[in-house]
Amino acid sequence: MSEKSLTRRHFLSAAGVSATAAATAALPAPALASGAQTWKMVTSWPKGSPGVGMTAQRLADRITQMSDGKLTVKLYAAGELVPPLEVFGAVGDGYAELGHTASFFWQGKARASVFFTTIPFGLTALEHMAWINHGGGQALWDKLYAPFNIKPFMAGNTGIQMGGWFKREINSLADMNGIKIRSGGLGGELFKKLGATAVLLPPGDIYPGLQSGLIDAAEFLGPWSDRAFGFYKAAPYYYWPSFNKPNGSAECLVNAEAFAALSPALKAIVENACQAENAFALSESDWENGRALNSLIVEKNVKVKEFPADLIARAKELTPALLDNFVEGDAPATEILSSYRAALTLSASWSRVGRQAFLNARDGQAESKD
Repeated sequence: MSEKSLTRRHFLSAAGVSATAAATAALPAPALASGAQTWKMVTSWPKGSPGVGMTAQRLADRITQMSDGKLTVKLYAAGELVPPLEVFGAVGDGYAELGHTASFFWQGKARASVFFTTIPFGLTALEHMAWINHGGGQALWDKLYAPFNIKPFMAGNTGIQMGGWFKREINSLADMNGIKIRSGGLGGELFKKLGATAVLLPPGDIYPGLQSGLIDAAEFLGPWSDRAFGFYKAAPYYYWPSFNKPNGSAECLVNAEAFAALSPALKAIVENACQAENAFALSESDWENGRALNSLIVEKNVKVKEFPADLIARAKELTPALLDNFVEGDAPATEILSSYRAALTLSASWSRVGRQAFLNARDGQAESKD
């Protein structure tokens, strides 16, 4: 079924009920009388998966609890109501009021959506949040999704990613030739430029793809989530740095009509629940990724390796033209890339003398004592 076909009318007619009857049946009589509502949240993630799956569930719980049950959110994992890559259409069409997913899945609908998850050599998680909250990014995001009847919010972040899992070692740029790698967004486009074939698979299909030989490599998130999916069982080489995914912003999609119909208090609850989960999930990922990386090395005998220098250099060299070509002829994407680059320039100037300088000093001193 195509995403375009996901309409409320389709689902209600398929169920054999009228729109009026379905709307009435969706809420019990006491809830209707009290003004309470129940919303559906569809996601792109397997239920309860570490990282994004847990984030989606906590977000649903936050909204329910903060509203004291006036807005109850029921979560449906990938495939329970809609396929994982059809969340966007389901929310826009009103089949579900909420979605939890990643924006780069939707570049076929809105090309510039990729900038709201992550791009190669782009903003880190904190830099990305600064752009969205203070640099005009949210207004651009709202404008991009408005034609699809969707209001977006940041709602979780897995932080900087790992470079990916490979079945064989990558010792030079030439070793990328012919490799089939699961990769999404502009990171996938960059891997193509490096000689690989990029394949977009939903998260739940990555491990079977590695097992079957459909793909030779996969990049997903960080050690915590990747360990839970078992990628190490099929691909023992784990590469860094993640030049293609320096940020891991997840999004909460809200049906714009449903959001507009909420009271000001409930609107504030949805927005603040997203902000709270965004900050909580980022700190959680930082903590759990450190623990999981140690576990993968010590207990699972994973070989953690650095990408060869010539591969990184070539990737960085290719990225500016990749971005320019990607937005060419698309006015919204061109506007968003301009804003994104301005944010990157501003952030880099501070990060260089702030975080980067401190980490160099701290880690360099630690190394000198060994």
